[in-house]
Amino acid sequence: MKILEKITLIIYSNIMLILSIILCLLIFGWLDMDITGNVIYRIIVGETSSKIVLGLSIVFILLSIKCIFFDSTSKEQIKERQGVLLENESGKLMISKETIENLVNSVALNFQSTENVTTRVELDKENNVKVYINLIVSSDVVIKDLSANLQTKIKEKIKTATDLEVKEVNITVKKVADKQEEA
Repeated sequence: MKILEKITLIIYSNIMLILSIILCLLIFGWLDMDITGNVIYRIIVGETSSKIVLGLSIVFILLSIKCIFFDSTSKEQIKERQGVLLENESGKLMISKETIENLVNSVALNFQSTENVTTRVELDKENNVKVYINLIVSSDVVIKDLSANLQTKIKEKIKTATDLEVKEVNITVKKVADKQEEA
């Protein structure tokens, strides 16, 4: 969120809080309706105060329309969600998160001891990659060796295929598959 939007939201929230408190006080009878009506009348009819109220009302109407109909997400944030944009002298290349996830899945599924793989990729502003893998492995695997080999192979594959640096490869072994009896 931009700083102007944050400040506006704070001001708007405070105005709504004050109006809500005044309405509660009126409903409970702790504030006299005649006095409140006279104060509001003087604010609306007064030459200077009415212009201030009108200006604030217009600003809040415009900000409300902006918030309702226009997305405040910047183009950079959208690109970060989609993937990595690489540029060189020949042009641009967008590598999506799904592409990196597919690379990771293909590496993981090449290991005989992996039964099932799900992958999630996160990218930071410097285009560093964090990979999160959930695995189901076969019962005869040495999990420590598998994870070390998998982490190394994934880092190598992503570096070779995309020229991106992999900060972390985090592996979670969700389940060890039951050994299937051979007939």
